[in-house]
Amino acid sequence: MRRGELYRVHKASSEDPKKYRVFVVVSRQVLLDSRFSTAICAPIYSSYDGLSTQVSVGIDDGLKHESSIYCDELISIPKRSLTHFIGTLRLSKIEALNGALAIAVGIDSPPA
Repeated sequence: MRRGELYRVHKASSEDPKKYRVFVVVSRQVLLDSRFSTAICAPIYSSYDGLSTQVSVGIDDGLKHESSIYCDELISIPKRSLTHFIGTLRLSKIEALNGALAIAVGIDSPPA
């Protein structure tokens, strides 16, 4: 499992009308490589509102249609649930994801 990978996850929650949701792994790699049982992930929705905390993704990323990563809705998912691999984000998308995550959690960009 690597940071930036996309997985389709079965959602048992009654709050989400979809049975499955696609998530992108955003945990740091050292955590993913550890014995820690969960990974921090961001959900992907088919809508895009143009917010600075959203990253557009789509067919080039292994999805069926244009969508966006919602960095304001991070959740912890058991690693054992991340089994249906879809694809991996390109470096440019991971860089955009890093920026959106920083905005979502209120971290200023490091000095150049």
